[in-house]
Amino acid sequence: MNIIISGYGRMGKEVEKICLKRNHKVIAIIDNDNEWHRLNGIDYSKTVVIDFSLPYEAINIFNVCFKLGLPIVTGTTGWYDEMEKVKKLCIENNGTFLYAPNFSIGVNIFFRTNQYLAKLMLGADNYKVHINETHHIHKIDAPSGTSIATAEGIISNNHNLLHWKLNDEAEKSIPIYSIREGEVTGKHDVIYQSDVDSITLIHEAKNRGGFALGAVLAAEFIHNRKGFFTMNDLLDQLI
Repeated sequence: MNIIISGYGRMGKEVEKICLKRNHKVIAIIDNDNEWHRLNGIDYSKTVVIDFSLPYEAINIFNVCFKLGLPIVTGTTGWYDEMEKVKKLCIENNGTFLYAPNFSIGVNIFFRTNQYLAKLMLGADNYKVHINETHHIHKIDAPSGTSIATAEGIISNNHNLLHWKLNDEAEKSIPIYSIREGEVTGKHDVIYQSDVDSITLIHEAKNRGGFALGAVLAAEFIHNRKGFFTMNDLLDQLI
């Protein structure tokens, strides 16, 4: 399979390593909007784009890929308020799109475990829940897309909670506390506290390898498929 890497930061470089290990060919690396014209003459039927660009570039990149008929996997976050627009563009162009706030297979198992725990805790009204997330100082968005997905997973399974708030313990909300320090790859804690005990669900990434592998697995999954996908579609196939 041919791979185009969109965004050649830390994650883009990790993706390149995993692609080569899995015998895929990286045929182009694009690091800004002006470089998409270099794709002339590529056989798109054998190619998937893996995108880890910046939030303000994302929608334009998705649009370019839909118009070119390029399947795209994206780990870029910060554009989710335009989700319906992207879904519509994908369908109108008969495109292929898979997004995830986090491509790690471990994190996506964490998401499912979090939802199950939220169901169990629904009747335990003596517990209050909050989320802590810690990332490296270079991360732009806060809270992280993973934290938001975690909070939304709890809300969808607990009708007593209506929304999440950054650093705010508002009524019927889940506080998310974002910490940026050092070179931390990513750590997410879901903590239920009562007067007598606490229950904590944790995912901690040791390095970026798990994220990159998940992104490449996602690219392999959408190759020769059409439609709008999430990591749940891939996870259902793997476990």
